[in-house]
Amino acid sequence: MLKVDGIYTQYGKIKVLNNVSFEINAGEIVALIGTNGAGKSTFLKTVSGLIRPTRGRVTLLDKDIHGMAPEKIVRAGIAHVPEGRHVFARQTVQTNLEMGAFIRTDTAEIKKDMERYFDIFPILGERRNQPAGTLSGGEQQMLAIARGLMARPRLLLLDEPSMGLAPFLVNEIFRIVGQLHEQGIAIVLVEQNVKKALKITQRAYVMELGQILYHGKSSDLIEDDRVRKSYLGET
Repeated sequence: MLKVDGIYTQYGKIKVLNNVSFEINAGEIVALIGTNGAGKSTFLKTVSGLIRPTRGRVTLLDKDIHGMAPEKIVRAGIAHVPEGRHVFARQTVQTNLEMGAFIRTDTAEIKKDMERYFDIFPILGERRNQPAGTLSGGEQQMLAIARGLMARPRLLLLDEPSMGLAPFLVNEIFRIVGQLHEQGIAIVLVEQNVKKALKITQRAYVMELGQILYHGKSSDLIEDDRVRKSYLGET
């Protein structure tokens, strides 16, 4: 579905991504793990068009999306749920979801999808007329995910969905991510909770200092001594 081939990305003169290659198949859920500052969020922003790579190629379903505007990348089938949620705080929950569907014109189907996500995220249905800024952190995260899904993406990029949440909400977010994967949505998951990320994903890439160090099956990496020592706090 998505193939990233040898991308380099930088902010001004500061190089962030260095010859990064990555791929994900249709319906797959893949983790990207690494320490803070490794370049994970920059990678997602590069894929979604928020940052343009200086070199390399990004293809979606064999179509080159390198250099496309973010809106066109959304239309091509990629939705990005950024770190920090970034909901429209003064707008209602329902309006936030409508904004997620900005590329669509099928009004009846938009309404069906909205009700569908109110079923998946019941608290959003209860608070559909509340300003998004009045929601808790966990509720805002659910809203950000649902807003991304309203574009009907083929691929969902999730950046740190559990950050700053209470443990019971972390479990709920991971349950929902697993549920979305079961529905056939391909997901790239950047997540600070490495153990949970490896348990829910099929494959994983490990990034440090803007480079992919190694990758493999998540079930293998969770037993890998390098991962256990560096990311799970085990010896």
